[in-house]
Amino acid sequence: MNRLAALLPALCLCLGLVACAGYRLGTGTPPEFNRLFIVPVASDVLVPQARALVTTQLREAFLKDGRVTLAATLEEADAVLTVRLNGYGRDTSVVRADDTGLARRFDLSLRALATLTDRRTGKDIFTNRSLVAKRGAFTDSGQLQSEYQTLPLLAADLARQAVQAAFGTW
Repeated sequence: MNRLAALLPALCLCLGLVACAGYRLGTGTPPEFNRLFIVPVASDVLVPQARALVTTQLREAFLKDGRVTLAATLEEADAVLTVRLNGYGRDTSVVRADDTGLARRFDLSLRALATLTDRRTGKDIFTNRSLVAKRGAFTDSGQLQSEYQTLPLLAADLARQAVQAAFGTW
């Protein structure tokens, strides 16, 4: 009995190591493509500099993720990501205490549609996937300035959602 009690911790350790032998660090299954080309963002909204900012954030998000490399040209790519900004909203969420007709905080939203196409097969991996980024912007330093400062955050949120859409399993 003493011998079994002495072997029990070693047996538990061995079973634990065997159970974890198949575990892999990382993000799960590898993507269906290795090289991605990101088309410069198109826009149906009147937000200055949004196209360039969202394009930059998309590229940075995919580079930071590291599961694919970015292709310099369309011909080098296995897949192509196309994003079109299709909406920008500004809703009053908090009014000023001294004048209820003026907003103190706006809830800003930037909406886009994304399509990811596999160039090798010519089929879409997903089509017109809706991406929506929302952030609050306080107008204490001026409405225009607060919206200008919030736009990079909205762009980063859209980029993060695009990465999740491209590599998500559901």
